[in-house]
Amino acid sequence: MRFRTTVELGGKTATGMRVPTEVVEGLAAGKKPAVRVTIGAHTYRSTIASRGGIYLLPVSAENRAAAGIAAGDDVDVDVEVDTEPREVTVPEDLAAALAGDEAARRTFEGLPYSHRAARPGRRGDEEPRDATAAGGEGARDAPRGHALADGRHRGSGIASRRGAPTAFLVILAQ
Repeated sequence: MRFRTTVELGGKTATGMRVPTEVVEGLAAGKKPAVRVTIGAHTYRSTIASRGGIYLLPVSAENRAAAGIAAGDDVDVDVEVDTEPREVTVPEDLAAALAGDEAARRTFEGLPYSHRAARPGRRGDEEPRDATAAGGEGARDAPRGHALADGRHRGSGIASRRGAPTAFLVILAQ
């Protein structure tokens, strides 16, 4: 389905596009459908989000650059339901650690795609680091349910969305 919208800035760098309700309903795939998004000649995979009754599609810096768009631009967008499985390539060191801990492996596999797809050891534009070092100083020594050296709490091993991969590494490193 095709619609026209504006790329909106939602903070310092986060951008997204409003998706008309009739488009989401026309996809007939629920309120948060996985979709393939095409802007110009660039296509990427995403999920339509619902925030306060408004449907939104995120547009990462990488996708903005590839599509040649910026915040404030009016764009024509094509969306279609994405029925292909969302596969995640797990780094070798994380895969080895998960193989040695059945409970952690089951929990990791139960995470939403976006959490599994997060790259352990990578923050912002940094180069990826060895995943076992992703938790930072003190992560390997943090017992389950206790604070790390930097004061962050890791509870049962499942933290906030941004912290989920690191939290697994904390558990696995013990």
